[in-house]
Amino acid sequence: MISRPLLPVPRRRLLKAGGGLAGILALGKAPAFAQATPKKLVLPSITPAPEASGVMLEWMAKEITARSKGELQVEFFGGTLMTKEIDVMNAVKTGNAAIGTPSGAAATIFPEMGVFLVPYLIQNYAHAYKILNGATGDKLDAVFQQKYGVKVLNFFDLGFRHFWNSKHAIADLHDLRGLKLRTQPSKVFTDTVNGLGAVAVPLGWAEVITAAQQGVIDGADLPVSNMVPLKAYEVSKYYSMTAHNYGSTVTVMNLALWNGMSKEQQKLLLDVSREGQTMIRGMMADVDSEAGAKKLLEPHGMAVNAPDREPFRKRAMEKVWPAYQKQYAELWEEIVSVKA
Repeated sequence: MISRPLLPVPRRRLLKAGGGLAGILALGKAPAFAQATPKKLVLPSITPAPEASGVMLEWMAKEITARSKGELQVEFFGGTLMTKEIDVMNAVKTGNAAIGTPSGAAATIFPEMGVFLVPYLIQNYAHAYKILNGATGDKLDAVFQQKYGVKVLNFFDLGFRHFWNSKHAIADLHDLRGLKLRTQPSKVFTDTVNGLGAVAVPLGWAEVITAAQQGVIDGADLPVSNMVPLKAYEVSKYYSMTAHNYGSTVTVMNLALWNGMSKEQQKLLLDVSREGQTMIRGMMADVDSEAGAKKLLEPHGMAVNAPDREPFRKRAMEKVWPAYQKQYAELWEEIVSVKA
């Protein structure tokens, strides 16, 4: 299981923030809040701690409440109030909830996020953070405000996605042939799996375990950090670290509620959100390695391997990249121009 951090996780490997939207803000003295009627802010999540995003969001809720001296009372509901990503985001957009995340369904709910999921376009964590901490992150924030009525508080990730299955280890492209692999119901995920040579089976997560037990699917993909909380080890034997999709996602707040906050409250919300971003990025990097995956998954009976990714990347460039380069033309050029 992922141990729950007591405070934001310090990590030498974390990038120092740039000047963009998702940069970690320098911490100063906490703002002085005037006595006022407390504002109650609901923060639902489809998953509680110890799932990584649940850890971050629960911590954020407590910190915002404490640092505002109760002026902002954030109530976190992990896995109890809502169980579907779309329901969380609809609640935030309508103002029935204040803050939320689409979790792993960011590309389904916010199609602009799909560019980050194009297989092997994001090279590594350093590349991703430099992009999201900069002009691209700022541009997405502006788009989300105008198009969806939400304010971006932070960008985070649930790690690179790797394949798990019950048949055999994936050591090369040939091992993907014929495997029926669940994907999220988003085109970029199905294109990735089909393009690499397997058979994509789009399903919502609630159906995955049963589908694996019944042989409807042979496996799926998940970041390392989600394997234990989601109990995927119960229906799989092999975990192959292909790192084929980067799982970027976002925490957002209802824009009308955001605009109704004072400048001090807005700063507090951003400060805490960026600290939460640092926390979860540290958690992901600590487990998303062959050694980290083995430590986490071998006690549950899984075999972990790390194939050479270059043949997978070349196949993705040939079979998947061309269509998405056209679809995300402007963002694509920004991403490929950033050097990690």
